[in-house]
Amino acid sequence: MEPEGQKRTTRLGILISGRGSNFLAIANSIREGRLNGVEIAVVISNVADAPGLEKARELGFATAVFISKGRPRAEHDAAVAACLHEHRVDLVCLAGYMRLLSPEFIGAFPYRILNIHPSLLPAFAGLEAQQQAFDYGVKIAGCTVHFVDEHLDHGAIILQRAIPVLDSDDAHSLAARILAEEHIAYSEAIARVVSGEYEIRGRRYVRRQEPSTR
Repeated sequence: MEPEGQKRTTRLGILISGRGSNFLAIANSIREGRLNGVEIAVVISNVADAPGLEKARELGFATAVFISKGRPRAEHDAAVAACLHEHRVDLVCLAGYMRLLSPEFIGAFPYRILNIHPSLLPAFAGLEAQQQAFDYGVKIAGCTVHFVDEHLDHGAIILQRAIPVLDSDDAHSLAARILAEEHIAYSEAIARVVSGEYEIRGRRYVRRQEPSTR
């Protein structure tokens, strides 16, 4: 039993498909005390040889693999959801998870699934967002952390971080600079959601104001 008045630790389930750099940034934030009140309960991948999965094992996290290729989406997502429930996950974080989620999966974790996207949504949704932004010639780029709904890169925005596009940039350097902002933004967004100090008004994530002391 937890001591009276002590808030329960929020358990994260992190879904990856590749190298898992955002997962590692979250893990580092927790370890270094910049993200408090949370722990990583399980790291799940839909790709058996995802580099991030091996890093998760090396760090001692529970891991699971559910191969998505060739498997019906609903069946695959049901298996992933069951694993998340088994690990008592409170908040699901997509960290380079290259799959669209089924409505049933989203419904199982309402307003408890976060995603990070390498553009200032709603601009440049979908794949290769950094290349899209560079090719379009934008002067400001960045990243977005948002709740996941049934549409691609569409849910209510929690926070965004912006950077200038430099004249010296190419798509590769721009992507690298955006990724550095992603590593900051995801932990900040998790902290905001875990605090519970917000409400959703239509599509808008609104932080509650601190009560006045005057």
